[in-house]
Amino acid sequence: MTDLPLLLGHRGARLRTIAENTFAAFNAALDYGCDGFEFDVRLTADGRAVVVHNPTHRGLSVAKSKANQLKMLPRLEQVLEKYSSCGFLDIELKVTGLEPTLLAALRVCRPQRGYVVSSFQPEVLLEIRARGSGIPLGIICDRPSQLERAKSLPVDFMIAEQSLVDQRLVENIQAMGRKLIVWTVNKPEAMRRLAAWGVEGLISDDPALLARTLNRADDPHDLPHKLAPKAPRNRAQNKIRG
Repeated sequence: MTDLPLLLGHRGARLRTIAENTFAAFNAALDYGCDGFEFDVRLTADGRAVVVHNPTHRGLSVAKSKANQLKMLPRLEQVLEKYSSCGFLDIELKVTGLEPTLLAALRVCRPQRGYVVSSFQPEVLLEIRARGSGIPLGIICDRPSQLERAKSLPVDFMIAEQSLVDQRLVENIQAMGRKLIVWTVNKPEAMRRLAAWGVEGLISDDPALLARTLNRADDPHDLPHKLAPKAPRNRAQNKIRG
C-alpha cells in the first residue's frame, strides 16, 4: 500500500491512560504518528462551544450549564488555535445551534492542514452550507438508511461506521466525487483491508496501533496528496449500498 489513507484518532485517543477529548488525547494522536484527530463539540447555556462527547459532564448538563461551570473542558477556539497548524481536524458538531459559533471560530483560526465539519444531523450541515461556502462538510452514518439519504446532501465527505463499508460502497462513494472516512476501526486486519480498498480516512480509538499497522510515513507534506480527488474506479456503480 503506497497510498495510505488519512489516519485520525477518535476523540484524540480512547485509552485507559488518557481521557478522551482532551489536549493530552489530541497530543497523543499526533505523537503516535496519526495525521490528526476527530473531536466532539457541544454548546453551553451561554453560547460557548466546548469539547465533550456526552450531553452531561461530571453530573452537569452541558446544554444547561454556563461555560464557567465547565472550565475543565477544552473550548473549540482553544483546540483550533493549538492544533490548526499540526494536523487534520474532524470537528464533529453534536447539537444544532453551534453553526454561528463554529463559523466565527473558523474565521479567526482555520486549520491549515485540512479539516472537515461533521455531524449526524443533516440540518446542521445544511445550515453551515447556507451560511458559508467553502467549508468541507461530512455526514456521519451508522445505518444504511442514512447512507441513502446522504446522497442528496451537499457534503464532501461520507463518514461511515465500518460495518456499513464494503469495497463496492467505497467505489460508489468515490464515483460520486466524495471522500470516505471509516469509523471506528480498531483491528489491524480491518485497517489493512480498508486501506487496500482505497478509503480516504480511518478513525481509530487506538491511534498508536493505527499508525503502526499502516506504517505511516512521517512526511509533513503528505496530507494534500492523501486528500487529492481520486478517479472513480467504475462510474457505472453510482448507487450507495448499505
